Amino acid sequence: MTHEDKGHFALKHENLEIDQTVCEQIKSKADNNLITCASAHRIAGALSRNPAEIGAQVDLLEFQLTECQLGLFGYPDKQKKIDPDIEISPQLDKELDKAAEDKRISCAGCWEIAKKLKIKKFDVSSACEKKKIKIKQCQLGAF
Repeated sequence: MTHEDKGHFALKHENLEIDQTVCEQIKSKADNNLITCASAHRIAGALSRNPAEIGAQVDLLEFQLTECQLGLFGYPDKQKKIDPDIEISPQLDKELDKAAEDKRISCAGCWEIAKKLKIKKFDVSSACEKKKIKIKQCQLGAF
């Protein structure tokens, strides 16, 4: 989706229909048509749904995801919320090298590493940024 398409998120899902149960949950957690990544993931867990399904419903409502839990988007001044000066531990370095394919890693892969090493998700994404590893395949479909 290009920058010009912003605000036309439903176009990504021409063959999907609105799921009223999911959308009511999204609307109850949204503020001014914005919903945080964390809220969307909590909805997925509460409804036993895949996060991608929730992300698609967010798009169909033309709502916007904010406050990415990896710090990649949805913060003031359109800046990433990462630490460019992070000290990458040898364990984190090893896990990233093992998980990254062609200098890319998925959002879910970052979450798995954070959980395994008992560190913050922001630390994993900060290390990715420093190592020039691209994070692709957002669990909610934002990127």
